[in-house]
Amino acid sequence: MATSISMQFNPSILSNISPSVNNTKPQFFQPNDKFLIKQKVSSSSHQFSFLQQQQLPLHQLDTPRFVAKAATGVVDTVEDKLPADIHVTETQEPNSRVRLTVEVPTVVCDDCYRRVIKEFTKLSKVPGFRPGKNVPEDILVGFVGKQNVQKAAVESILKRTLPHAMSSVTKKAFEDSIRIVTKFEEMEKTYLSQNSLRYDVVVDVAPEIKWKPEDAYKNLKVVVELDSDMDAQTASEKELIRRHKSLGALKIVTDRGLQVGDVAVIDISATTIEQDGSDAKSIPAAESKGFNFDSEEGDNVLPGFRDAMIGIKRGETKSFPLVFPDSWKQEDLRGVHAQFTVECKELFYRDLPELNDSIAEKLLPGCSSIEEVKQALLQRCLEIEQAAKDQATDNAILDQLYKFVEVDIPQSLFEEQGRQLYGAQLLQLQANMKLNEQQLASLSSPRAVNEFLETQKENITSIIKQNLAVGDIYTRENLQFSTEELVNEVQNSIQEFKQHKQEYDEDRVKQQVQEVLEGAKVLEWLREKAEIQYITM
Repeated sequence: MATSISMQFNPSILSNISPSVNNTKPQFFQPNDKFLIKQKVSSSSHQFSFLQQQQLPLHQLDTPRFVAKAATGVVDTVEDKLPADIHVTETQEPNSRVRLTVEVPTVVCDDCYRRVIKEFTKLSKVPGFRPGKNVPEDILVGFVGKQNVQKAAVESILKRTLPHAMSSVTKKAFEDSIRIVTKFEEMEKTYLSQNSLRYDVVVDVAPEIKWKPEDAYKNLKVVVELDSDMDAQTASEKELIRRHKSLGALKIVTDRGLQVGDVAVIDISATTIEQDGSDAKSIPAAESKGFNFDSEEGDNVLPGFRDAMIGIKRGETKSFPLVFPDSWKQEDLRGVHAQFTVECKELFYRDLPELNDSIAEKLLPGCSSIEEVKQALLQRCLEIEQAAKDQATDNAILDQLYKFVEVDIPQSLFEEQGRQLYGAQLLQLQANMKLNEQQLASLSSPRAVNEFLETQKENITSIIKQNLAVGDIYTRENLQFSTEELVNEVQNSIQEFKQHKQEYDEDRVKQQVQEVLEGAKVLEWLREKAEIQYITM
């Protein structure tokens, strides 16, 4: 009696799948029957990114977003009036950085000193004096310590004057980029010797975007390369075959060799064939143990591999030469001459039910005929094909867009964007591989992050330029979205948070949804204005 078994198919080097984690080809079919692609984009008036969703539900997370926000929360707001004006000299530095040289006059320093003395009087318990009562200044300073009073005075001066010094750049400053670069010891010396204070502050500000030429984004010429795998008709036919196969049982073949339609469990090894007669080298990427080879999927394996396998029986071993084509996705194997050795461990055939209306409901719930199944699958694939086409168009537009932008990127923006991007990739890696604590700690180290920032510098820079360019277009062209759109999307996002039992900040969700809608409006506007040519590869 034939034996029915179930099998799980594993990928192999023979499947010509890109080694990259992110496969750019559209995944038309998934086991959970999720056909529709939900593509989200994001933007802000300062920045826009198609790669990131930071605070949206984790299951939607692709990569992080950095939003350039005014640094109003970094220093106190300007409410504390000073007895005299401070003098601030503003100097532009590279990478959209501003240096503020702040000069605090004696009258302001004296006022800050008196406040410090008053505060110490309230807090200090000086022997012989009631708490809160006036204490002669020399006695109080001696009790607290002259150096401590001086340090507190300098700190008070900084706290009170910094908001005033920052007032000219606060609205365009990047959060967490403000740094007082003058050493505290130097400020103390100046205060002691001159009874005044001078210090320098550096801050990164939102960069100015220049278009070359000025209206470049209005006349984009874009060539969009579409993958041939995006054909909906072909995809729907393959999906019908896949679903039909899933209804059948695999039974052991005992009296013949492999035929097209069979499934074999094979061990694969491969070595190079050196044209100069030197020793052959193993090809680890082409080796696999217990590989499940579906002979009906010959288009997905190395050309010639299936033909060489035809006729192999259970327990047999075959050896044959093949050449990796120049179009092979793994670049280091292109053009390599290889000698393959394959051992057939198991051989099965599919016992499939007849493809007729009686199994329509099993193929796709809700359908009563094979024709209905075909139409439903085709419709879903058409939706996915269009979504993939739209995404490819957006990517092509963005690739063109940033080339026309000149911008002096602040270092803090670069580092934040890079760290966000690295964090998202690490999150994805953790989800895929379940890293242990030691591995996670190693990959999260400053050294690992800095290496990523260095190796991905060009990519991070292009993303930032795309972000800034799209945000600039949204402002320039006065694009808008409706309040109804915003409310509906916020509600949908919050519902997803609740569904996945995740915490959320409603204000932050609203901000991110607004960025998504802004970005969508910009892309829609650009698609209408651009000259787009589609090429199937």
